[in-house]
Amino acid sequence: MDLLPDIWRQEYWLPPGVTWRDMEQLAESDRPRPHDLLVALPLALGFVALRYMFERFFAPPMGRCLGVKKRLQVTAAPSPKLEVFYSQRSRQPTQSDIVSLMSLCGKTQRQIERWFRLRRNQDRPCQTKKFGEAAWRFFFYLTAFMSGLACLVVRPWFWDLRECWRRYPFQPMERAHYWYYMLELGFYGSLLLRISVDIKRKDFKEQVIHHLATIFLLSFSYCANYIRIGTLVMLLHDSSDILLESAKMFNYGTGWRKTCDTLFVVFAVAFLVTRLVIFPSKIIHTTLVLSMEAFEPFFGYYFFNVLLMVLQVLHIFWAGLILRMVYKFLKGKLEKDERSDEESEIEEDDKGGEENMDQGEDYCLEKSKNTLNSQLSMLTNNCVLNNLTNHRASVADRMRKAQ
Repeated sequence: MDLLPDIWRQEYWLPPGVTWRDMEQLAESDRPRPHDLLVALPLALGFVALRYMFERFFAPPMGRCLGVKKRLQVTAAPSPKLEVFYSQRSRQPTQSDIVSLMSLCGKTQRQIERWFRLRRNQDRPCQTKKFGEAAWRFFFYLTAFMSGLACLVVRPWFWDLRECWRRYPFQPMERAHYWYYMLELGFYGSLLLRISVDIKRKDFKEQVIHHLATIFLLSFSYCANYIRIGTLVMLLHDSSDILLESAKMFNYGTGWRKTCDTLFVVFAVAFLVTRLVIFPSKIIHTTLVLSMEAFEPFFGYYFFNVLLMVLQVLHIFWAGLILRMVYKFLKGKLEKDERSDEESEIEEDDKGGEENMDQGEDYCLEKSKNTLNSQLSMLTNNCVLNNLTNHRASVADRMRKAQ
């Protein structure tokens, strides 16, 4: 069975009673065609190259202006046996693992624990890399939002959502909306291409699901000519992402705590309003209810709304993380992003414990040193006094003999 023709059956993509031939009444440049999506592939590669240039040449001077400091890193001493265990079994050895590694490597427990801590620190991303990633996303979201707003604010469906379905699917596509779609698809494609080298956070799996759902959503909405509602979805998401990435940028710098806190509060409000209020009450309501005024349900109707529901579930998940951050912020205990890599929490605890132990050792050594210095000083003073006493006695004897 030829699967490809079945995928493009008109029952999947178009409302009942509409055929692909009917779509030809639109000019060729005014109707979306599936093969247009291939443009997103070279755009994704172009974004990867552009991001590399941005993070290499533009992000570092920006980071220095904001006071982003590169963390000094102490590397773990080469140990092939420990390296094999670290890479193949676990980055966090249990107590029984440490005991077996002690006999295997001939090291003490303290040495093994310190080696694993230093090795984990080597894999942690530095502040400059985090800043470069946040700065790149900030500039893209800002550019995409401003461009999208400029080309949508004068369109009738921006103000009246029923216009999204008027004369659907025979709605001509504007070139500005075509490039808006292709650039967003290329950007999210580049995020998937770099997923293996980007910073992995606690919500890594949710981010992958989000990127895939977004790509499927954009691709399907383009082919089914859901472009009007699709542009509104992209604009809504970009609006709060700008604030998130800008707050990250200031968070990685030094001396910008108040600015970071202000941006975080604005972001939290914007995210909760756009993703938990406007998105379900306007966007999903439009696609589920208002669209029924223009056509009867078909496969594309259900598929598109399922993808929107997936995004909404992710919105609720991230809203939970944001509310946790708001709670900590109000208690004055917010120090980092709840989505930060899990290793950071562990490493900070380890670092604190190591510093305490090192301080204890330094104290003992300093105390021993002071005691030793005191004893040496006393011994030296005694020797000097004895020499002076003997010298005086010798002089007195010579004087008596001379007399």
